Amino acid sequence: METESEPYVRLASLRQLHQVMADMNTARSLADTLQTVADGVVTALGYELACVNLVRPDGDLVVAAFSGNPAAEALITGRVGSRASWERRLNMGEQWGDLVFIPHTEGWVLDDDDVPQWYTEGPAPRFEDEWHPSDRLFAPMYAPGAQGGPASGELIGVLSVDRPRNGRRPGAWGREALQMYAFQAAIAISNARLRSNMQRALIRLEREQQALRASEESFRQAFEYAPSGMAIAEMGGDQHGRILRTNDALCRLLGRPASAMRRYSFSDLVHPEDIGTLLRTSAEGGRAELRLGRRDGTYVWVSLRNSVVADAADGPRFLLTHVEDIEERKRRELQLAHRASHDSLTGLPNSAELRSRLSARLCQRPQSGPADSHDAAHGHPGYDGYDGYDSYDSYDQAGHAFDFPPGDGYEVDVYDHHVHTVAPAGDHDDGTKGLAVLFCDLDGFKSINDRFGHNAGDAVLIEVARRLSNGVRDGDTVARLGGDEFVILADGLGRADAQDLAVRLRNEIIQPIRAEGRAVRVGASFGIGWAHCGMTADEVLKSADERMYVEKRSRPKQHRRAG
Repeated sequence: METESEPYVRLASLRQLHQVMADMNTARSLADTLQTVADGVVTALGYELACVNLVRPDGDLVVAAFSGNPAAEALITGRVGSRASWERRLNMGEQWGDLVFIPHTEGWVLDDDDVPQWYTEGPAPRFEDEWHPSDRLFAPMYAPGAQGGPASGELIGVLSVDRPRNGRRPGAWGREALQMYAFQAAIAISNARLRSNMQRALIRLEREQQALRASEESFRQAFEYAPSGMAIAEMGGDQHGRILRTNDALCRLLGRPASAMRRYSFSDLVHPEDIGTLLRTSAEGGRAELRLGRRDGTYVWVSLRNSVVADAADGPRFLLTHVEDIEERKRRELQLAHRASHDSLTGLPNSAELRSRLSARLCQRPQSGPADSHDAAHGHPGYDGYDGYDSYDSYDQAGHAFDFPPGDGYEVDVYDHHVHTVAPAGDHDDGTKGLAVLFCDLDGFKSINDRFGHNAGDAVLIEVARRLSNGVRDGDTVARLGGDEFVILADGLGRADAQDLAVRLRNEIIQPIRAEGRAVRVGASFGIGWAHCGMTADEVLKSADERMYVEKRSRPKQHRRAG
């Protein structure tokens, strides 16, 4: 722009300035906007060189655009000047409104700072307002809304201009034009930054949405086509636990269609014995092994694993449950446990299981003293606990409290909640009901093995085990101790009841048995022992064994013969 007669600015120059400002606001990108700003200084404001120094996020300024000299452009574009050096420059020069002018007479002190610049030399000015090559003129650019001045808004960049074409320092109109241009450039740069940020945000949002859609599709594929069962249930609220969605594998496992599954929660499907296991399972990361009901009324063992998923950052949470079929593993575990505790030939509990069941009923402390007599009479141990004051409290079967003062010879065990096992006293039936232990030994079994072989002997043992099991009540235990020895545990019997049971079982055993195509007979000798607390399992079994031998020797030999 010509500045020889500033009050008479040519209309063409104003149009050119207006066009440059319009171009700044229609540039396609931030980089294009910055270059348009630099080019506009040269084409519309009458300077030969222009540089746009842009504030970076770290506060320093980078040369983002240059116009007017390709050599200088290649030299300094992309170079960075520290914020401290720029603050020094903007504070030390002459203030021309919002512009800062540093004459060549003062600029030499800036030669060693880190602000990128080009160096030119020239003779001393011939007249007062002649432009010297070392003069510096800066136009700070502030964020929109600033009213002018370094302290009035956020600095976004600085325009550096050099070499006015008329060779003179700009007058009042030229300064006003540069200041106005810097203000409009700041608006254009801010808008370009905003558009650039919005474009990046839109691109990022689109990528995130694509990733979310891909993730949702991946989850759907993984959920629907997982080889094991999957379910999504509500979490919290009135419908907590209600199944919302299931995959095909779970529907096939339970034999229920997806539409029917949505009417249930897992608590509706779990086996009644496993409801406690389900309730104890933590919702977040919980695991449980339990049985779920099939449509046909059967149950299948499964492993449940829970995890919590959210629909959105602050949206509702759902329970994702992974259901794995472990029926085969559970079946093998139960088989192994059964084999460890049961006789492989007869299927009866073995010696170890017998001792375990017997020991579970016994404790080391026998009943003694008045308190024990009271408990035994009521079939209840009471609670022999010290209440922390001056007496020991206990309770009868009806729940009424009665006190035993300390020091009167009563045996006290604060932690004993055990119901003591008692036995009939003496050889007569006194009405006491106890745990009878019947030791059974087969008579003549060895001769069957010797005459007809072990297969016949095994057939006899299997049939005897069946007859013994059929001859006792539900809840009684029939065990094979080893060889041809069996033991029966029958609780709640008096002496007469136990003797009657032994007679009935012997009468069953002596009936003919089919073995290897022939009928054979075996006899049976029974010894009745009684279990009570203070005895060990081995002592109880030994007592019954001794009584069995007494009974065997007391019977005529012909009554013990097999055939």
